[in-house]
Amino acid sequence: MLSLYNAILCISVENVQLMILTPKINSKTLYLRLLNYVIPYWLIFGLAILAIVVMAIADPILAALIQPLLDGGFVEKDPMMIKLMPIFLILLILIKGLSMLASTISMTWIASRLVTDLRIEMFNKILTLPTCEFDKTSSGVMLSKVTYDVSRVMAAATDVLLILVRDSLAILGLLAWMFYLNWMLSLIVFTIVPFIIIVVRIVSKLLRSINTSIQDAMGDVTKIVEEAIGGHKLVKIFAGQQYEQNRFQTACNQVRHLEVKTQVTSGISVFIVQMLTALSLSIIIYIAALQSSMDNITVGGFVSLFTAMGMLFSPVKRLTKVNDKLQQGLAAAQSVFNLIDQESELEANNLINKDKLLGKLEFRQLSFSYEEHLALHNISLTILPGETVALVGASGSGKTTLANLIPHFYTITDGQLWLDNIDINQLPLKNLRNNIALVSQEVVLFNDTVAANIAYGTMANVSQADILKAAKLAYAMEFIEQMPKGLSTIIGERGVKLSGGQRQRLAIARALLKNAPILIFDEATSALDTQSEYKIQQSLEQLKQGRTTIIIAHRLSTISKADHIVVMDKGRIVEVGQHDELMAKQGVYAKLYQIQASIVKI
Repeated sequence: MLSLYNAILCISVENVQLMILTPKINSKTLYLRLLNYVIPYWLIFGLAILAIVVMAIADPILAALIQPLLDGGFVEKDPMMIKLMPIFLILLILIKGLSMLASTISMTWIASRLVTDLRIEMFNKILTLPTCEFDKTSSGVMLSKVTYDVSRVMAAATDVLLILVRDSLAILGLLAWMFYLNWMLSLIVFTIVPFIIIVVRIVSKLLRSINTSIQDAMGDVTKIVEEAIGGHKLVKIFAGQQYEQNRFQTACNQVRHLEVKTQVTSGISVFIVQMLTALSLSIIIYIAALQSSMDNITVGGFVSLFTAMGMLFSPVKRLTKVNDKLQQGLAAAQSVFNLIDQESELEANNLINKDKLLGKLEFRQLSFSYEEHLALHNISLTILPGETVALVGASGSGKTTLANLIPHFYTITDGQLWLDNIDINQLPLKNLRNNIALVSQEVVLFNDTVAANIAYGTMANVSQADILKAAKLAYAMEFIEQMPKGLSTIIGERGVKLSGGQRQRLAIARALLKNAPILIFDEATSALDTQSEYKIQQSLEQLKQGRTTIIIAHRLSTISKADHIVVMDKGRIVEVGQHDELMAKQGVYAKLYQIQASIVKI
């Protein structure tokens, strides 16, 4: 049965190849990597293993006690044996129960720490991923990895180990006792090993494939729920409930189908192994009965052998079923480590540290592509410190893409971007972004207080007086003062309790508090009413003072005072100038302006 244990472990952990990254790594390496997360808790883990060993030894000892109990107590009627056996049994059960309790508590504690450590590492990795990864991967899929996948890893790292150690030791002990009683009969058990190896080999491959599919299906479920929650207003107004229900039901049925398939596959394998084991045991019992009739084995020895064989059923069954948990855990680990092993945002060597920048920007024949799509082509533009430059053009002209290159959200495909005469690639990302404030079209607010949303990140420890000053300059205090708790009011998820104009003014207050030399402002006032737009413009005038400002303009009437207006079309700069100059040219800008003016009149 030692061979049985080694075969199961070898097949489950070594032979099944797992594709996580390129190059491939095998499942043994993956499992050992999981166990590395247990090393910081080696003391508790060692105590747990010790308790498991004690618990495992109890089973063969219990079987061994049967022989002296029957031969000494019932056949020979030894009074000392009659007195001692109940005491031995009670002590044995007590020790086994305490060791089981200790191992369960220890392994549960270790498993919870393992999951927590993995989740923290995954979340930290998400915070450092390049922007392009968020473009390619649904947030629902990432959420599923952090919540669902990592919880399934726990079984592989702890539960499986507990079963392997406990049951393999129990089997070894029972087999040792059986060999001691009758080695010839015990050899029959090993006739089933080759068949079990074949069953486990086939089932391991099937279970890995099915469990990988379950991970993907659960990602779809999470994604659909996230989209339905985020777009609940759209779902209601367009009566999309039935459509979303159908999508969700299909995804759930897919998960259900795969879960059932997993259990059926596992159940069939367990059934086959149990039948093979039962067949070998029945043969052993028959031969042992014949030997007993010929006085080749005592009554106590026969019952003890029979008890040991019967006790083999449970650990063999668990060892067979452990393959199911192992494959679930390894499939989940594939998903978890696939995220953890993704490359974070890359920084060049020989970085130039410069804490405070002036804000001079130079785009030198810059081009950028989203995979095969050319978004920017041969951009050359200089923006001096303190200048306000507006980027205008039709949707898809490259305005936002150009602005996103300044904080290095994406890596430039060709050409260069210089900041204060330093190649942007030579600036540490932290230093670069510390010198940039961003007010995006989709304002990002958190389910926290007004003050926490203004003083976010590195500004969390600023004084309340500074927060108040920023809020006043952004013309936000007029609505903050009307809130129940003022700056301490919780604004809800994504600022749902605020209007669009109020959310933008909080974002502007956040940018004012940061006081960075470069401001990127996605104006996004076209969806606001006239009064809200006027307030935003007042806030922006305060924000622009003394800093390089790049405005992504949607309403052209709001950027007439810009130092330069850059007109973009299909990823190229087609015009540059001030408002009056561009209107006089009667080019692309003039046409855009006239179209918007005619729409406003209508």
